[in-house]
Amino acid sequence: MKLIDMHCDTLWKLMDLDGKGDLKKNGCSVNIPAMKKAETAVQFFACFTWIKDYEETGGYDQAYEHVKEMIAYLRNQEKYYGMDFSIADSWYQIRENETNEKISAVLTVEEGGVLNGQMKRLEELYAQGVRLMTLIWNYENCLGYPNSKDASVMKQGLKPFGKEVIEYLGELGMIADVSHASDGTFWDILKYAKGPVVASHSNCRAIADHPRNLTDEMIHALSDAGGVAGLNFYGPFLGNPIVSGIEDMVRHILHMLKVGGSEFPAIGTDFDGFDGMKVLEIPDVSHMEKLWNALKKEGVSESQLDKIWYGNAARILQNI
Repeated sequence: MKLIDMHCDTLWKLMDLDGKGDLKKNGCSVNIPAMKKAETAVQFFACFTWIKDYEETGGYDQAYEHVKEMIAYLRNQEKYYGMDFSIADSWYQIRENETNEKISAVLTVEEGGVLNGQMKRLEELYAQGVRLMTLIWNYENCLGYPNSKDASVMKQGLKPFGKEVIEYLGELGMIADVSHASDGTFWDILKYAKGPVVASHSNCRAIADHPRNLTDEMIHALSDAGGVAGLNFYGPFLGNPIVSGIEDMVRHILHMLKVGGSEFPAIGTDFDGFDGMKVLEIPDVSHMEKLWNALKKEGVSESQLDKIWYGNAARILQNI
């Protein structure tokens, strides 16, 4: 039951919200003991910056500095807990970590606006080990436009710099992430991408009509491009504003299988990146077996579950 989780905001919670604990002992949904219990093979750690926090203190330039602080924090944690996990920037390192019974941590950036029009920053992030970029968060940035309930915004796509970045991501061997993008930005990313594309933490709009989710047309196209989507555990994206429920998770996975095929669904919990839930049926990564069992009860085979938990995302990681 090896697990790859394509998105968590644990670094943000540890550094910016709680300000206490570390990767081994904390009040988060992701920590070393919980990952071990879940048999986590790879955990993607997002370096997320909320631009509203930096509007009066340097904007995206300061946010970029904080991304580097987050990278340094995780590397410092590796010094303390190197027996348990290791940062991986290639498929070879991931396999080596598995051999040594270590969890692989993959660094990502959530909010490509931190590039602020400077391609050199993308090269710097790559050199520091970042292997996935979520180009947009919930605000327009130098790359393109976000998901929105405003139809005119949803039609907007990548800006010229965003098109350059998408092409360069593929050349570097970084994964392009369409989660949070507007519909127009989604289609532009697929059009201009020269490397792997994923929706690291997005669900199905046909099941929960939210602009953060993927339409069936998007699922078809992303699947045809060899991409995957990681199931997001946030209630509103599942279809319930206050409940993160297993039954809803199952509905989305079954729909992904139906529309995108067996190679499409993956896991992208979004753990530690959301709040406001009155009920969390899977409160942390150690409880992932509950979803496995629920899907198995609905007739999903163990071989298919292995793809959802590990195999589909692993295929993407072989490109980094």
